[in-house]
Amino acid sequence: MLDRAARLLLPVWLLLGVSTGQGLRSGRRPPLQSGPEGRALAGQRRLLSLELLEEAEDLSLALLETGLPGELAPECRELLHDFANSSARLVGCLVRSARPVRLCQSCYRHFQSVTGRLDNITRAVGNSSETNCAKSLLMSDRLQIVVILSQFFNSTWEKASCANCLNNNSEGLSNNTLEFLGLYNASLTCFERNFQGQSINLVSGNHTEVCRNCNVTYRNLNALYNKMKKMPGRASASEHRTHLCIDVEDAMNITRRLWSRTFNCSVPCSDTVPVIAVSSFILFLPVIFYLSSFLHSKQKKRILILPKRIQSSASLVNIQEKYS
Repeated sequence: MLDRAARLLLPVWLLLGVSTGQGLRSGRRPPLQSGPEGRALAGQRRLLSLELLEEAEDLSLALLETGLPGELAPECRELLHDFANSSARLVGCLVRSARPVRLCQSCYRHFQSVTGRLDNITRAVGNSSETNCAKSLLMSDRLQIVVILSQFFNSTWEKASCANCLNNNSEGLSNNTLEFLGLYNASLTCFERNFQGQSINLVSGNHTEVCRNCNVTYRNLNALYNKMKKMPGRASASEHRTHLCIDVEDAMNITRRLWSRTFNCSVPCSDTVPVIAVSSFILFLPVIFYLSSFLHSKQKKRILILPKRIQSSASLVNIQEKYS
């Protein structure tokens, strides 16, 4: 920056050197003239030097105020600093909330702040033709750091489906999400309270206290999760529209792993009894069919009815054989 300022001020200093009588080619001062003419010439030179010095000072002040070519205007620099600070807070929140996943419920305020700072840069209010902050910060170079960061934040927020955990104006968590998180915390508290004093080896056997005392809480949590999955999503991208937010999905996965693998508990499915009844009915249909056919069918014997002529001739033959 100083080199560029020196190059801009070089013609001024050259003029100052010429006006004071410095020889640019010979490098020697011209001989001073004596008498009134010499004194008058020296006075004129001093006046010219003072005028050029004042002009150089004015030029340097103007460069400091307006900035060198490529430098940002003060209002644009302030917008850039605001975006940088809000981006740093959002990145820190995302990293701290990575495991267990708490992105949406912990970082939505920081995401709204970054979005607001970017809107301040892109909107036309306050961006005059002389100081266009949107052009300077978003389109002045090939790399476009501000655009890349904003796209990364939007992509991460969209993949996490955080819109499905927030209310319509995205200023807070939705009622279903708050209810789910309440049941989730209640389930973990129940697990911890009923597990205290039991064996440390989590793999061995069923933990009957946990399974019996936390059954209702877990079933309510599971039912609410299934209900939320059937609700239409509010995410903008089609591939993430049917997903719940990553906070809810991760919390439900943790609870199910604790319930089924750690504590070896199981909740009978409500559709088990109808499925067993229908399967048994279909299995015994052939037996029922053949049994009913055997009971309701009559076994008729075939009776041979002889004609009357055959009966009379047979009787005559018998009489003849009797008296012969």
